[in-house]
Amino acid sequence: MGFYRAQVLVCGGAGCISSGCKAVKQALIDEIEKAGISDEIKVIETGCIGTCELGPVMVVYPDDTFYQQVKPEDVYDIVQEHLVKGRIVPRLLYRDPLTEKTIPEYSKIGFFAGQKRIALRNTGVIDPKVIEEYIARDGYAALGKALTEMTPEQVINELVESGLRGRGGAGFSTGLKWRFTARAKADEKYVVCNADEGDPGAFMDRSVLEGDPHSVLEAMSIAGYAIGATQGFVYVRAEYPLAVANLQHAIEQARKHNLLGKSIFGTDFSFDIELRVGAGAFVCGEETALLASIEGHRGEPRPKPPYPSDAGLWGKPTLINNVETLANIAPIILRGAEWFNGIGTEKSKGTKVFAVAGKINNTGLVEVPMGTTLREIIYDICGGIPGGKRFKAAQTGGPSGGCLTTEHLDIPMEYDSLVRLGSMMGSGGLIVMDEDTCMVDIARFFLDFTQDESCGKCTPCRIGTKRMLEILNRITRGDGKEGDIETLESLAKNIKQSSLCGLGQSAPNPVLSTLRYFRSEYEAHIRDKKCPAGACQALIAYEIDPERCRGCGICSRVCPVEAVSGQPKSPYLINSEKCIKCGMCMEKCPFDAIAKH
Repeated sequence: MGFYRAQVLVCGGAGCISSGCKAVKQALIDEIEKAGISDEIKVIETGCIGTCELGPVMVVYPDDTFYQQVKPEDVYDIVQEHLVKGRIVPRLLYRDPLTEKTIPEYSKIGFFAGQKRIALRNTGVIDPKVIEEYIARDGYAALGKALTEMTPEQVINELVESGLRGRGGAGFSTGLKWRFTARAKADEKYVVCNADEGDPGAFMDRSVLEGDPHSVLEAMSIAGYAIGATQGFVYVRAEYPLAVANLQHAIEQARKHNLLGKSIFGTDFSFDIELRVGAGAFVCGEETALLASIEGHRGEPRPKPPYPSDAGLWGKPTLINNVETLANIAPIILRGAEWFNGIGTEKSKGTKVFAVAGKINNTGLVEVPMGTTLREIIYDICGGIPGGKRFKAAQTGGPSGGCLTTEHLDIPMEYDSLVRLGSMMGSGGLIVMDEDTCMVDIARFFLDFTQDESCGKCTPCRIGTKRMLEILNRITRGDGKEGDIETLESLAKNIKQSSLCGLGQSAPNPVLSTLRYFRSEYEAHIRDKKCPAGACQALIAYEIDPERCRGCGICSRVCPVEAVSGQPKSPYLINSEKCIKCGMCMEKCPFDAIAKH
């Protein structure tokens, strides 16, 4: 292999693939060949770089130049101007949404500069299909160190002292979980990676699997050595075809290099990994339901105890960690517990990956030290709220979590502080909402998801969430009645106390959280038949301001049901009985004469 004067990393994550990165990459290869510089420029398709809304994106090294929303027709300019003449292409550079200034350097863009990447250390940096690139960044060095320099107990002690807590939601000590499984007596044990990421808007685990699959395989092998297991399983959902393909390719590469299989690193330790592809049931993110699915049964939770560390897969002791948790293992073994312990807060160590989505300028993956404030994530890293709108709330922890409000913008994002506020860390989904968001409708949306995904095994979750959803549907339609709020609270309490698994127990959280902080919105829906945010279609009305209306007639022409009438050059009127509340009149009015209330 020769030396290249420049490398162009094209984001090949699922988000950029959907926006056309494959065509951009091929155009880039073609134009480089036409320019006669194929032996000077290396094009690499990497994993998710993180800025999903800006895709397709690419980074040119060593120049550190970041290009966004690149189309195949833009590639000629990039090749001729940048790669041939050494001049950047300004129109494709990142533009800060708050200052409107362009920032050429990838490392100086706030979205990247504000992060500290440990779990995502290789995503967007290496070609995930080339094992040598992973090895070049200390890949499998931690496994080698564990097998040749450490005892299983020393590996576990390192994790305990690091303070790493499970990144899948509950936040239990990872080291203690490993210790409990290691101490269980059995002729066979298993290591399972929970890659069944099902929260709406969450894609942290998917990005690691797509962009850095060997980090998960290496961590599972270390876990196998520590607890005394020889077989591992990665349970990944079928909706992640790129993750499945990259994982399978990585497993085959690791076997070929004797990093999986018999006598790894010439020791007497043997360990192998297989994939199990799930059908996408949200409940299979619960560990006992996941185990049932791997065994070939219906994915339903089992009562605990016994815990999987004592009786898990096929009744054998089983260690289960999610993808992000495993992605932290190798750096801890290599750099030590003290290094990891020095990042984060007193009780929440290390970093956390958030999938930031919703009403935010820069959606995507953000990895920050535990304790980083919500304000820093939203404004300093993700560029604030679009259109100058006001921040209203952020839902953390997905359907099982709760909301944070403006008064919580400066609280540290860590396990315990979120629980005190009625929310939770969860797996890391972070949905940002602006002033136009109805919090009653948000609660209805998340409960609709959890009710639909309920496995149905226990009555409180199966029936209780259905009753709660019926009440929320009535309220958002304008049919709410006095006593509905109290009924919701009573149902939520019973579901939390008596559901079989953690998913059922946490299903009412979005309702309880929004009632805690936005109770007045529920009351307005029920008593005044109004949606303060103007989001619930059944509760809004459109009205033309006669002072602002110029009689142009555009509203009348775009109305699909002829609900707008009037004469040219005179104020028009909206017939509320005929209006279907589609909002076309308000959207097309050039004089902002139409308002909804």
